[in-house]
Amino acid sequence: MTSYRTRGGSLRIRNGLLFDGSSESLVARDLVIIDGAIAASDERVPADIAELDARGGVVTPGFIDAHLHAYAVSLDLLSNETRLLSYLALSARKRLGAALHRGFTSVRDVAGGDAGLHTAIEEGLLTAPRYFYTGAALSQTGGHGDPTAPDDTLCFHGGPGLEIVDGPEALRTAVRTRFHGGAHAIKIMASGGVTSPSDPLTIAQYSLDEIRVVSEEARRRGSYVAAHAYSPEAILHALRGGVRSIEHGNLLDEEAARAMAEAGAYLVPTLATYDAMSRHGRALGMTAVGLAKNAEVLHSGTVAIERARAAGVPVGFGSDLMGSLESEQLQGLRLQSDVTGVLETLRSVTSVNAALLQNDRIGRIAPGAFGDVLIFDGDPFETPSLLWSERRPRIVLDGVLVPAVPAPGMRG
Repeated sequence: MTSYRTRGGSLRIRNGLLFDGSSESLVARDLVIIDGAIAASDERVPADIAELDARGGVVTPGFIDAHLHAYAVSLDLLSNETRLLSYLALSARKRLGAALHRGFTSVRDVAGGDAGLHTAIEEGLLTAPRYFYTGAALSQTGGHGDPTAPDDTLCFHGGPGLEIVDGPEALRTAVRTRFHGGAHAIKIMASGGVTSPSDPLTIAQYSLDEIRVVSEEARRRGSYVAAHAYSPEAILHALRGGVRSIEHGNLLDEEAARAMAEAGAYLVPTLATYDAMSRHGRALGMTAVGLAKNAEVLHSGTVAIERARAAGVPVGFGSDLMGSLESEQLQGLRLQSDVTGVLETLRSVTSVNAALLQNDRIGRIAPGAFGDVLIFDGDPFETPSLLWSERRPRIVLDGVLVPAVPAPGMRG
């Protein structure tokens, strides 16, 4: 199998209109990628370079999903955490490949992943997006990452995607262990959640001292903390602890939005998952408790985005889809564009997410950036449905055209 990481390709994309990841205006010019990186205008181009014609189309940076779960093969948290890692890794191969073929050339896994999967991707053992990961998300006992019900007798400590860790010093060790294992960031559960069986949705989780320790350790590694949080109470609590990335944030109010802006925090909305669970959750075995929680946050996520933008909070993009709902990934683009419009959605899924991930080589078209781009057969600014249509753009990763083979779960 071709290794996209160890041998970048060279390619000239001709006659396209370029969206660089942030600018409002499209630029008509050729794009040259040499050895996997976007070339400067004065760089010498190999005489035998391969070419693609983008006439009539728009070229964008590859998309970034900042909230993906490669190991979440089910909507049942306990089932996910008790599967053999060998099975989860093979499932992740399928899920990540499908995400790439939808146009997501980079993903951030915020409750799972490890150095083994990352290395396999880097060595080209599987066709997948660039892979950023947190390792297992950290949860307090009885928090969103605790998959046991109140009447269970199972003693659960952790699995591939979730780990229960209580107390500042135990958390300090857990964070250091994750960075030792190559994690790019740290994920904590700072409020209740939809799929967890025993915690109220809105209450703040983890003490302030516990969150501060996690953030302190992350900052010393030049990294940051992402926090699952819904309510204003939980968001403000997480911000006081030094959290940089608020995941979901559906119940965000104006005070919390202002606090996020002042702290320089990001919002990563995940509209697709609530929409998908509202339509398919019952058939997939979601509990009555989970369905009721989902209904509570289903429509408030769009208001949260509007409040965040009004306060000046950078708004990224995430999908957060578990089990077979992964096929709804592109619908997140439709739902978010209904709120912010095409330009802001494209910024969210490219340059904003790149800044969140602290990587200036993804999410933009500029000299030195990775040669990860999408070539749309048309203009998404004029025809927004191109962003989520089953007819996917041509996908280039590291300067190599990704084969347009059907991938499982490609339904938009």
